[in-house]
Amino acid sequence: MEPESGAVARRPVSDAAARRANRAWWDLDADDYQAEHGAFLGDVDLVWCPEGLREADAGLLGEVRGRRVLELGCGAAAAARWLATQGAEVVALDLSAGMLRHAASAAGSCGVRVPLVQADALALPFPAGAFDTVFTAFGAIPFVADSAAAMSEVHRVLRPGGRWVFSVTHPMRWVFLDDPGEAGLTAVHSYFDRRPYVEQDARGVPTYVEQHRTLGDRIRELVGAGFVLRDLLEPEWPDGHDGIWGQWSPLRGRLFPGTAIFVTTKPAG
Repeated sequence: MEPESGAVARRPVSDAAARRANRAWWDLDADDYQAEHGAFLGDVDLVWCPEGLREADAGLLGEVRGRRVLELGCGAAAAARWLATQGAEVVALDLSAGMLRHAASAAGSCGVRVPLVQADALALPFPAGAFDTVFTAFGAIPFVADSAAAMSEVHRVLRPGGRWVFSVTHPMRWVFLDDPGEAGLTAVHSYFDRRPYVEQDARGVPTYVEQHRTLGDRIRELVGAGFVLRDLLEPEWPDGHDGIWGQWSPLRGRLFPGTAIFVTTKPAG
């Protein structure tokens, strides 16, 4: 999160401006994103984070066979397709038409299809209690200004006893520059500066917006929405994993966490 004059800032942005910026960004970046990360994510797999933690190994969603599942911020929907192969009834949702285009293309090539929905995480087009499980791997939550409202929407569409699991960039990463090398090991920002990271054009119009919340903020959002926190995972960088994904790298991964995964449930009563 290193400001460059005229290109990047840390400043408040309205939810509407963030939505416009991020929808346009992901529409334009979808091809490059898939070209760079598609092989790592796979066509039919649920990878929670750049550290490579897979749902097949972690089992964070619990039993999915016969369960109705919603993936928020699905991107190319590899995770939703994997869950379909495990017997789940899955719906994949994303704000970006560009990413959903890749989801449709991958479904055609691998033969595993799930319903695709273009919608906003703050206004989910489903009735209350429609799903047994909702999840996202780095989707939706970092990109909405009112993430507390997104938590409430997830709570609304979950049945009592349902599970909500999401992964995000570990909040402590906001203290450092987005650099996978030595320069990314020096703390330069306040952990408590909650202003979003904003990329903007020459007129100052946001073109990409990512939100920062502390660990405490996230827990208060979840509790405020009515969830019970069951686990908080901080995946360690595995031996033999030498890949670099943006700011994630073996160098940084050996020293501090890059991902936080929240495992929560909606009370049954």
